[in-house]
Amino acid sequence: MASTLYSRSLLVARRCLFNPSLSPQRTPKFATFLTKKAFSSQLHSAYSTCKSSTHVSRVMASTGTEPKANYATSSVSSNEPVVSVDWLHANLRGADLKVLDASWYMPHEQRNPVQEYQVAHIPGALFFDLDGISDRKTTLPHMLPSEEAFAAGCSALGIENKDGVVVYDGKGLFSAARVWWMFRVFGHEKVWVLDGGLPKWRASGYDVESSASSDAILKASLANDAVEKIYQGQTITPITFQTKFQSHLVWGLDQVKENMEDKTYQHIDARAKARFDGTAPEPRKGIPSGHIPGSKCVPFPDMFDSSQTLLPAEELKKRFEQEGISLDSPIMASCGTGVTACILALGFHRLGKADVPIYDGSWTEWATESTLPMVGSSS
Repeated sequence: MASTLYSRSLLVARRCLFNPSLSPQRTPKFATFLTKKAFSSQLHSAYSTCKSSTHVSRVMASTGTEPKANYATSSVSSNEPVVSVDWLHANLRGADLKVLDASWYMPHEQRNPVQEYQVAHIPGALFFDLDGISDRKTTLPHMLPSEEAFAAGCSALGIENKDGVVVYDGKGLFSAARVWWMFRVFGHEKVWVLDGGLPKWRASGYDVESSASSDAILKASLANDAVEKIYQGQTITPITFQTKFQSHLVWGLDQVKENMEDKTYQHIDARAKARFDGTAPEPRKGIPSGHIPGSKCVPFPDMFDSSQTLLPAEELKKRFEQEGISLDSPIMASCGTGVTACILALGFHRLGKADVPIYDGSWTEWATESTLPMVGSSS
């Protein structure tokens, strides 16, 4: 029965997703979308294609157990940055809980998060577009948006300040950490990452949903539009999400330059060691590899185990100590474009360091400034 329903659900989703107007042969893959406008167009396209359908099907897992409606923010501490799939399953129907699919992939991975979301996502989850809800005044990718833009984007998604937010992604523990950090930067503490993400959820036998309904995609598209309108100077109403900017959690180029001289903060880089050393290329063309003088490398995969779940505190502490990093001194983090550095921040948060700032522009910004010093630089 479950197998039959799964096959039928997947077929319906694929018919909606992979019709001629959206097929890989006629539509560029997500990785080729070089502008935020192009991705917004894809969301509009997905919405237009699916708007005539109201079908939402559940892909039944082996348990067939329905989630319980007993959600309470008091059951999870904001001092802990992640929640388990078991906790989310038990609390999924909570009225004040919003679940966000924040899947995002590196360009070379050739994966389309919108299509993957529509084929299979956690029931009731909304799609949060990391590239869409971002700064429109820079050429750097997915930079932190203004307070007004973030508030408008969240409001379009139906998120309110009273809501607890659980963020997940399709890799396990990757881009969800960036969105977790974004909410914290804008003053929302009731936010957690789903430990192990969608892979862990599915491996645990819990239901996923395949949706040909346009509602969720419409919301994602409206969120992108709202952000764009804010940057065009327009007013967006209603605003259901209020922000309170936490400037200490985000750094700019000047702060990194200053810290390179005075070394007040330990600078940790989340990229792969070969990229950090300058012996392997950066994934983005035209960006040399290497690192900022004085920084140390702790590759982000060191933060989790083989199931993409965050390591226990003692193991995290040991890993940082192996690199000569003191938890008693201030720490800041960077990476390639400000995404995986947030995984380091997640790990530090588990260790009680909730004030680790992220250099938003990270290596992509630093390496494109020809006058700045670089160690091990290799174009």
